[in-house]
Amino acid sequence: MGCDARVVRAGRQPWPVGQRRIGDGTAPARVDPPPGGGRSPLPGLVFVAGATGLAYATAYLVPAVNASTIAVVLGALATNLGLHRPALRAGTRMAAHRLLRVAVVLLGLQLALPQLAALGWAGLGVIVVTVALTFTGTRLLGRALGLPPARSLLVATGFSICGASAIAAMRDVADGDEDDPAVAVALVTLCGTLAIFVLPALRGPLGLDPSAFGSWVGASVQDVGQTVAAANQVDGALPQAVVVKLSRVALLAPLVTGVALAGSGRSPERVGGRRPPVLPLFVAGFLGAIALASTGLLPGRVLAAAATVQQVLLTAALVGLGVSVHRSVLRRTGPRLLCLGLGSWLLVATVAYAGIRLT
Repeated sequence: MGCDARVVRAGRQPWPVGQRRIGDGTAPARVDPPPGGGRSPLPGLVFVAGATGLAYATAYLVPAVNASTIAVVLGALATNLGLHRPALRAGTRMAAHRLLRVAVVLLGLQLALPQLAALGWAGLGVIVVTVALTFTGTRLLGRALGLPPARSLLVATGFSICGASAIAAMRDVADGDEDDPAVAVALVTLCGTLAIFVLPALRGPLGLDPSAFGSWVGASVQDVGQTVAAANQVDGALPQAVVVKLSRVALLAPLVTGVALAGSGRSPERVGGRRPPVLPLFVAGFLGAIALASTGLLPGRVLAAAATVQQVLLTAALVGLGVSVHRSVLRRTGPRLLCLGLGSWLLVATVAYAGIRLT
């Protein structure tokens, strides 16, 4: 339920009833101003741009660390060290919401329908089964751990599809708190970063040739960038990993639509009597981008530039999401969240490996 009391801050007007609560209800609610809050987003966007540049610079100097991971950490440090001032909130919220949605749309340009056909029915079947079992199993595990359903839903979406981009697509139909997407992104980013180091080390013991290893990485690693980083450590694995990963991405829109139709989204009371759209507009844009890429009309250099812009926007959005990762939230649900993330990571890796071996 939303907050029922108006919050009056010094020198400000009360915010409307119905702002989202923060946390799982065990601590006093914090009501943030609505996006914009009457302030210019420019200072916050400048902060996001600086943090994004710092994330890429750090990743360049320390190649073992992914820029996406650094972006989340920088955002979390800013808010927990008291550096995220009220003047920055409009810009960081814009990054976490709008820039992330643009990144999701651009992600569609990386996937063309002929790539799906190249996998064949067996390969597509492995992907669908892996996504379905990971999504369902993660939600059941979250319920067993006593985590809020919306938080489990977002974590399940991120692990089964494509990390932060999938969480962004699902957040509009998830009946959750303002910090749920941030903690879900932090979790999938952490596990995806660990996968960059763990999966290549397991290739030999598991007896995977480069093509099979690429399929395993593509079917089990969360983020597209993390998939590339993990597969690129084995010669010949990268092309197969990218195709399989982007085929998982293609299931994003059906999954979001299915959850909305199943009634797992907000109740009408939460949104003024209106249910969220079955297919959010930016998810429809994602499908349109896939259709455009499938025509073959866009030159390779345009697609390459779009992929670069998509990754930069995603990293910037992760800075914005990172500022919502508060110590209080992690203290209350941290151990259970970590168990959920590790359990989901083990589940997706195991199911994907079994599917590859069987086919």
